[in-house]
Amino acid sequence: MDDELAVRTATRQLAQAAIDRGEPLAWFEELYSRNDMAAIPWADLRPNPNLVDWIADTGRRGDGRRALVVGAGLGDDAEAIAELGYATTAFDIAPSGIGMARARFPESTVQYAVADLLALPADWHGAFDFVFEAYTLQSLPSELRADAARGIAGALALGGEALVVSRGRDEDDPRGNLPWPLTVAELKRLFRTLELVTFEDYLDTADDPPARRLRALFRR
Repeated sequence: MDDELAVRTATRQLAQAAIDRGEPLAWFEELYSRNDMAAIPWADLRPNPNLVDWIADTGRRGDGRRALVVGAGLGDDAEAIAELGYATTAFDIAPSGIGMARARFPESTVQYAVADLLALPADWHGAFDFVFEAYTLQSLPSELRADAARGIAGALALGGEALVVSRGRDEDDPRGNLPWPLTVAELKRLFRTLELVTFEDYLDTADDPPARRLRALFRR
């Protein structure tokens, strides 16, 4: 537990330094470029349990449709989605992170790419039937979240769905440290241009101690 706390503290310091110098996204590449998985707080080397549980509960299948994974990191979520039968594209702003994902899954069918959620490639607009985002919004300063949400919504084809997972907090809770939890109202507001299909507010017992999660499915 002490090692985990040290890793999270070091990551927060790295992120805050980037924010202080006006480069709030630079710390992702700085972290991945160290090529040390033990220094990456979210490097569990398995798909996000909140995605795995949702897949099991919904019986979701891809059937050749197109999926996009936001902030793909080391690739585990993208591989899980590709296994459902989606033609999957996965991106991250950190070139080193994408390099690590490609190295981990050399035979993958996933198209790994370096891209910025705040300025996605034009040909991705309206191109995807399913978009998955977990823990990216909560890692961004609040002033960047609206643009990030617009990127996610904009990537959806008509009838496409976005599954979003984040830490949650009450309106009167302190903002806390990175990762900065979202309130229910904020998450719904960020995606107000989309139809809210399902919304869950629960304790994620895969974390120790359990963490409050918000998991929402939106449809364009």
